[in-house]
Amino acid sequence: MVKRYRRSFTAETCPRVMGRVIAGAILGLLAPVSNPALALPQSGSQSTDKLKQLSLDELFDLEVTSVSRRPERLNAAASAIQVISADDIRRAGAASIPEALRLATNLQVAQANASQWAVSARGFNNVLANKLLVLIDGRTVYTPLYAGVFWDAQDTLLEDIDRIEVISGPGGTLWGANAVNGVINISTKSARETQGTFAEVGTGTEQSMFGAARFGGTITPNVAYRVYGKAFDRDNTVLAVGGRDARDTWRARQGGFRTDWESEQQSATLQGDIYRLHPNPDGTSAVQSDGYNFLGRWRYRFDAGSELQIQMYYDRTRRDFQNGFIENLHTFDFDSQHRFQLGRRQEIVWGLGLRSMEHQTQNLPLFAFVPAQKDLNLYSGFLQDELSLWDNKVRVTAGIKLEHNDYTGTEWQPNARFAWTPIEQQTLWAAASRAVRTPVRFDRDFRLSLTPTIPFIAGGDFQSETVHAYELGWRSQWVARMSTSLATFYNEYDGLRSVEPGNGFLNLPVTFGNGVGGESYGAEFSATYTVTDAWRLRGGYTWMRKHLRVKPGSRDTNNGSAEANDPDHQVLLQSILTLPHDIQMDGVVRYVDTLSTPHVDSYVEMDIHLAWHLTAELELTLVGQNLLDGEHAEFVPSSPSARNIERSVYGKITWRL
Repeated sequence: MVKRYRRSFTAETCPRVMGRVIAGAILGLLAPVSNPALALPQSGSQSTDKLKQLSLDELFDLEVTSVSRRPERLNAAASAIQVISADDIRRAGAASIPEALRLATNLQVAQANASQWAVSARGFNNVLANKLLVLIDGRTVYTPLYAGVFWDAQDTLLEDIDRIEVISGPGGTLWGANAVNGVINISTKSARETQGTFAEVGTGTEQSMFGAARFGGTITPNVAYRVYGKAFDRDNTVLAVGGRDARDTWRARQGGFRTDWESEQQSATLQGDIYRLHPNPDGTSAVQSDGYNFLGRWRYRFDAGSELQIQMYYDRTRRDFQNGFIENLHTFDFDSQHRFQLGRRQEIVWGLGLRSMEHQTQNLPLFAFVPAQKDLNLYSGFLQDELSLWDNKVRVTAGIKLEHNDYTGTEWQPNARFAWTPIEQQTLWAAASRAVRTPVRFDRDFRLSLTPTIPFIAGGDFQSETVHAYELGWRSQWVARMSTSLATFYNEYDGLRSVEPGNGFLNLPVTFGNGVGGESYGAEFSATYTVTDAWRLRGGYTWMRKHLRVKPGSRDTNNGSAEANDPDHQVLLQSILTLPHDIQMDGVVRYVDTLSTPHVDSYVEMDIHLAWHLTAELELTLVGQNLLDGEHAEFVPSSPSARNIERSVYGKITWRL
């Protein structure tokens, strides 16, 4: 009987909020399978201008911070981490953060419509993916509504991004809940690295208008600042059936500032953003979304090489879905971290955190989160110990994070890592981790009724999802011009979300349970090859398999299939070529394998970036995206209807002074 009601449970028969807030999640879970969802740079980090001039040896020795929450050489990091540099982003012609994330071959990135993206690592992809943690300058980009990211609201001036560090694999020991399958850490340049004036303006077939400006200066010799503003209008995608305009235009306006102060032993950062945007994913009336955030960070470096860091931020977001449903979220976050040497061979990193979220919804008669307002508090502490042996050729790391949430109490997330560097440019590493995805409001507090007296969804006692992950990797620089990285993994999942029929009339109400388990396994390969001083190639290949099953005692109406639609194979190749007379000719080719349910054909696409530096200050750019097909599908969420992404071209003028 549940199936009979599921067929009539669509975005058209429910309030329109279903197509905007969590329709993808609800319909993906309830619909039948056949129905198609930090900051000043750490010591030793390089500016963009320096980064693009580094040799492959120096790039291999870049310092990353996401694996251990401290600077360490990329070559020695015991993790499947990839770094997307500012030059990689610019030379790919990326116009948004999700487009830039395509350059990480250990991610699955798919565009669903003009403003919605599906982004995940190691599977479980959806426009509402909930097993990937995303940070922008140390600020967690997260909604407690469904445990994921509204990608349409995550933006910054791409010119100011210093790097994006992408970890595939659990990061819960250091970063907490939601870092189940990966961590994305987006870091912007310090204000001192963005002095002077930058401006760009452009237009194109899909990007009908865009422009940005930034100015940076100094207040004193130790204090630098910048301010920026940007705006864009994006055109429609097209309906997969019928080929008509989907009317899902996307408009956004954003501005912000950053100030950095640094002395011999101390540094401080104060930054903030404010935005207003109008995405229209279902093609009716545009969502009105606005927000602002402020972040402050202070770092003190002791004489003995230890370091203390304290960070606080406040984030306010509001989304009005223009149908009576409104979400308001106020987040206050405090985070402290201390690292120090314990003898010559041992380094300790520990920290404490507190996050307080006030989440409020304006509900609809049949569609509600109960209670409408809820305060969610998260308390955490972590400890990590790294021991170096045999002249630093062997490093053993062990850590644990304890995190207390209001739904399931205290969760523990341990981690153990091993790295062996027998010679300077060869590292073999292994890791074992446990991570959790804790409940959010959708799991526990969501209520949906067929009529005022007939409940359809009635919350439940949903517990945390868990993963036990095992990884083995090898990172190598074979010759001066070529480096490679190979990571393999095997993940065991338990307590994944299921839809459990009720025991009442017509098997109602249904609830969310933890009735699905399974495993995934695969390999991620990436490589960089400097063909000549003017030509560099980078890319990779990812292979993954996932098997989910219903646990004994569960009656999951989806038979374990709700989170199983990911490509088995992905390939990406980026070419970065500098020609005489200051001309740049770059390209990206990507292949994505078939998605099975709902079905999406495999595709090959190509982007081309051409730039000509007329003078030292003025640059002309022409970018073509998705050039191999007039239109193609990348991902089909359960709602809104399937959209195709069109071939596009845009041009821009950039001025740097």
